[in-house]
Amino acid sequence: MLDANIKTQLKTYLAMVSQPIEIVASLDDGAKSKELKELLQEIASVSDRVTLNEQGTDSRKPSFTINRPGTDISVQFAGIPMGHEFTSLVLALLQVGGHPIKLDEAVIEQIRNLDGDYKFETYFSLSCQNCPDVVQALNVMSIINPRIKHVAIDGALFQDEVDSRQIMSVPTMFLNGESFGQGRSSVEEILAKLDTNAGSRKAEELNAKESFDVLVIGGGPAGAAAAIYAARKGIRTGVAAERFGGQVLDTMSIENFISVKETEGPRFAAQLEEHVRAYEVDIMNLQRAEELIPGDKEISVRMENGAVLKSKTVILATGARWRNINVPGEQEYRTKGVAYCPHCDGPLFKGKRVAVIGGGNSGVEAAIDLAGVVAHVTLIEFGEQLRADDVLQRKLRSLPNVDIIISAQTTEIHGDGSKVNGLSYKDRTTGTIHKIDLEGVFIQIGLVPNTEWLKGTVSLSKHGEIEVDAKGQTSVPGVFAAGDVTTVPYKQIVIAIGEGAKASLGAFDHIIRTSVTEEETTAEGVAA
Repeated sequence: MLDANIKTQLKTYLAMVSQPIEIVASLDDGAKSKELKELLQEIASVSDRVTLNEQGTDSRKPSFTINRPGTDISVQFAGIPMGHEFTSLVLALLQVGGHPIKLDEAVIEQIRNLDGDYKFETYFSLSCQNCPDVVQALNVMSIINPRIKHVAIDGALFQDEVDSRQIMSVPTMFLNGESFGQGRSSVEEILAKLDTNAGSRKAEELNAKESFDVLVIGGGPAGAAAAIYAARKGIRTGVAAERFGGQVLDTMSIENFISVKETEGPRFAAQLEEHVRAYEVDIMNLQRAEELIPGDKEISVRMENGAVLKSKTVILATGARWRNINVPGEQEYRTKGVAYCPHCDGPLFKGKRVAVIGGGNSGVEAAIDLAGVVAHVTLIEFGEQLRADDVLQRKLRSLPNVDIIISAQTTEIHGDGSKVNGLSYKDRTTGTIHKIDLEGVFIQIGLVPNTEWLKGTVSLSKHGEIEVDAKGQTSVPGVFAAGDVTTVPYKQIVIAIGEGAKASLGAFDHIIRTSVTEEETTAEGVAA
């Protein structure tokens, strides 16, 4: 299953392990078990430290555990972790084999000190770019603290479990048999849910921080660029982000960032964070801003946990999120058939009927991707024609299992109380209401800026975007903004990065000019 180049790389990686590894496989006579057996045999063949035992008795087949003999350290996969999850497999081999875990020592200690027995199950799909973060986070936690057990399950191979547990979005986590959460989660986010005292400890830590020169709110491309440009000026710089990487983490493919021919969102986000950490930047992750408090000499930002951060200047780079269609059933059936990421959740709808709402590039691309997986796609566009690029429209119209409905307003998403079973729309030409029977709805109608918390402090456009001038300055002195959250047109990564750099330079200029004014005023007072 592995080509020669990958096997060579794997051999190099496994040369770094210091402890023996035993792989125990649970197999049957099926084709997928044969595939897994081949993969595991190839892994075992590249390292003398890896042994393979094919006599496993786990009820899920095909599955396997990666054990450190003589200990209770193990990681389990149910399925064949290729695609996006191959990295998770390699990391599990390295970490079970004793390779150092790359986490802050304080986080490692917090994991060790968790009191209780935790059995996690994570359902993933091989095409999901968000799933590896969750799988890797729980794997590493189980290695640090053996009272934490984790099995990563390929939902496409264990469809009966997916159906019985009504899983319609990945990654989906269960803890001790109960639903624990959906969507991308880091080690820190999972810890925050398990360690109930972590929030108050973090608030105390943030309150004790000295005032910053530049405080960036948001950790997407704009926020990362702003932090780097500020730190390079040698001034005290902080970044408070709800999740470092922002919307980029949910982007499957990036092919238009100049000088980078092609990459994926999570990889790009990791590179952004690595670049920021190369400078003396205080990164405060998992921190949601709640209130902006302007001041003459210092600006304060109150966080959701009650902590207050202070700075001479603030750069707002809180980005945007998926826009809702705001119809009955959307929130009720979110993750139960209503989805926003076709790459992540598409495989869960294999052989089923789905709708895509939105006829722009993102909607048409989603419909094209889904058409290769699901039984049928209905694309619904509010306007009189699709807005996507012509090349995408031609591809879409060539697909035999796609219907396109224009001049249609979605009015309701229907369900049976546990999952989606239909959608209603109004024909905007005739006013007639139609209903479509289906199992999934993918909403692709753009983004909405994350500015609700700023109303009444900085000037916002009618669309809720922060109004900025040519230097990124907002209506509040000392407060700047950049990226998708602003009125700057064309929401592109490359533009957000440029705007972040510009806002940071604007903030630095503001600091220089205001400090000179203060010094002159002080000198005049002494002379008088």
